[in-house]
Amino acid sequence: MISLANFIVRRAKFVLFGFIALIALSSVWGFQVFGNLQGGGYDDPNSDSATVSELLGTEFALDPAEVIVLVDLPGNANELNSNGAPKYFELVTELSDDLAKIDGVISVDNYYSLGSPDSLVSTDGKLVYVLVDLQNGISQSVPTALIIDEFTGDYLGAEVHIAGFGAVTKAITETIEQDLIRAEIIAIPIVLLLLLFVFGSLVAAGLPLFVGGLAIVGSFFVVWGVSEFTDVSIFAVNLITGLGLGLGIDYSLLVVNRFREERAAGNSVEESTVVTITTAGKTVIFSGLTVALVMISMAFFPQYFLQSFALAGFTVVTLAVIGAAIVIPAQLVLLGDKVDSIRIFKRKLAPCDKGIWEKIARFTMRRPLPILFVTILGLSGMFSLSTDAVFGQVDDRVLPKGSPASVASNLLRERFDGRESSPIEILVQGSDEAINDYVVLVQAQPDIARVAIVPTREDTSWVRINAITLVEPRSPAGYDQTVLLRGLDSDLDQVLIGGGGAYYTDSQQGIEDALPLAVLWIFITAYVLLFLFTGSVLLPLKAIALNVLSLGAVVGVLSYIFQNGHLQWLIGEYSVTGTLDTSSLVMVAVVAFGLSMDYEMFLLSRIKEQHDAGMNTENSVAIGLQRSGRIITAAAFILAVTFGAFASSGVSIMKMLGFGIAFAILLDATVVRALLVPALMRLFGAANWWAPKWLKAVHKKIGLSH
Repeated sequence: MISLANFIVRRAKFVLFGFIALIALSSVWGFQVFGNLQGGGYDDPNSDSATVSELLGTEFALDPAEVIVLVDLPGNANELNSNGAPKYFELVTELSDDLAKIDGVISVDNYYSLGSPDSLVSTDGKLVYVLVDLQNGISQSVPTALIIDEFTGDYLGAEVHIAGFGAVTKAITETIEQDLIRAEIIAIPIVLLLLLFVFGSLVAAGLPLFVGGLAIVGSFFVVWGVSEFTDVSIFAVNLITGLGLGLGIDYSLLVVNRFREERAAGNSVEESTVVTITTAGKTVIFSGLTVALVMISMAFFPQYFLQSFALAGFTVVTLAVIGAAIVIPAQLVLLGDKVDSIRIFKRKLAPCDKGIWEKIARFTMRRPLPILFVTILGLSGMFSLSTDAVFGQVDDRVLPKGSPASVASNLLRERFDGRESSPIEILVQGSDEAINDYVVLVQAQPDIARVAIVPTREDTSWVRINAITLVEPRSPAGYDQTVLLRGLDSDLDQVLIGGGGAYYTDSQQGIEDALPLAVLWIFITAYVLLFLFTGSVLLPLKAIALNVLSLGAVVGVLSYIFQNGHLQWLIGEYSVTGTLDTSSLVMVAVVAFGLSMDYEMFLLSRIKEQHDAGMNTENSVAIGLQRSGRIITAAAFILAVTFGAFASSGVSIMKMLGFGIAFAILLDATVVRALLVPALMRLFGAANWWAPKWLKAVHKKIGLSH
């Protein structure tokens, strides 16, 4: 670190302007990322359901309609006119012809052209299907958008609704883009005021915005590059903006605060910068490395929704670390004491050893057992709210209730007997007798409306069977039904089950299967990095245990709100599905755990510094919390505002992400850091710093001891 510090001091202008030039160059391509991002990514591409989808295309040349147009007729679809022809035949045919004229549409079929099957008309006889097949190999978002914009609403007296994956994806993407702007409008003014209050001067308050802005723009470039080769979720943008701004503030505050402390001690600008880099800079690097490696855990999951967060999180954290640990010190060398120019609040900016946080720490350490009991009891009470948690997956109900795509999807649920638009797709191989027996067996299962063998080509060994379900496919009931069907005994050579319910099931099981490895990765990397940072065997275990405890409380609160539909008066209306989205919950847990380790590093760095200087555990904790408590709380509050603004989104999983991360951050920065950490460290005493001699030797050898 000394060598890096000396280089930054000597080459401050080169470091500063070189980094700015690289980010500016990357912005040329980075802002093109929005056109490449996708709205899906919740399914497991390596599952049976994905195999079925692939076989339907390769073996059966099946190209399912990408857009479902629902036509709500003024009367019954089978009503006849005076000529004995269907009264609404011409209306539906004209609509189909108009849809076929759109570029990118290769075929349009409707209720009448397909022979008026019962499966394509609602139970009241008034709502009929029009199926639109789009050209493959093009961006299907363009024709989908044209269909939605031009045909939603009244058409010759009928009401037209657009459903299907494309319509839902378009609605989610547009809603998130609008919500992101609104979130920034809400968050940025509040953050600016908080920055002025926390940093105390206009110049210092501008530094974290500089770091956050560069990290965000640079991350856009990296994500754009990856999106040229693979799918990346639109939600990655929200994580980039939230973490980029939040960590830019966190890390800049830590660095600037230490620089002020060294200047107040009488060191020169250059000396203060070197000390800042070797202390606060090292903390930033370790903290950022911990957060970045924790983010990588989401890459273990098969869904590109979560893999996108791994990419976005790792990238933005890395750039924020570079900005705060390298670029900000270069600015401090050039600015010197001008960093405190344009003072907004006339108060002492350098930290002191006496204050509210030192008093809280000593109060807690005088009565550690009662405080531990009450605090753990409270967190356990919040965790108990999750005892009836039911985990699920995203569908169209993440949209606002009044969204046209959500309205159309609800029409499919409410007015059709069975989910005709989402059949259970079963591909089998075996003898004719075994196939017929299997059809009878499936038909006998609960909540199956009907089962039929679909005529197939002669050049395939697979036989296609369609089963119409009476339950919501993407739901726990759909999960149970898929598991039941996959567990049926038959004499068939092979059975593959796909469709909406199978996609849902495979996605859930994909997360369940990957979760142990992801958790193991998080715990091992966090433990190793905390040991390397502190040289203690016990402190990393304490940090992980407290993080798990606080995350349990967060899950309980999220279950109370988003599964059961409480507090909508506070965070706005959303569709209550009776489940918690598993993918979003994983993301909340990973981000919250990473940021908790971030604040753990902030606190332990100052505590260990005092302990290494000769203080006993009690005094080192009190002084360490005093010197870092204001930073941790201020940084957490600003980060909570940044993410909390996402709770204003119309997309329910964005509400959950924003509220969940904000709540987890505030809980950790207050209850955990101010109460649980001092209480436990007081009880552990000298054991806080214990490690076997051979581990102490390893720690010393790699040069990370203070």
